[in-house]
Amino acid sequence: MVCMSDSPRVTPTPPLEPGMRAPLSAVDVLAFVCELFAFVTLAIWGFASWPFPWNIVAGVGAPLLAILVWALFVSPRAVFAVHPFVRAVVELLVYVTATLAWWSMGLTWVGLVFGIVAVTAGVLAGRRRLT
Repeated sequence: MVCMSDSPRVTPTPPLEPGMRAPLSAVDVLAFVCELFAFVTLAIWGFASWPFPWNIVAGVGAPLLAILVWALFVSPRAVFAVHPFVRAVVELLVYVTATLAWWSMGLTWVGLVFGIVAVTAGVLAGRRRLT
């Protein structure tokens, strides 16, 4: 029989002061690196996959569009406060576009590995935000 005194003591953590943030973890850093890698991937795809006049437009426009969407919905200081499900879908769409960009350049394994790492990091970071 388990007594109440045998259970571990759980003490609630005090709320953070206004303006303070929780310390970063390895999952947060990995999620940030995945974001940066996705943006760089879209720039590489734009410059490498299109002929001359359009490679400038796609190489600059694709990552800028992804960064804009990220800043509006997913970033820690997002412009629009959206439901966590919407935030996860937008984050997933950015990762999927980067994965498809690698696939379209003929580097399927790079896209597959990036997709697995990015989605795993996103799920872990998202679960941490919900708790």
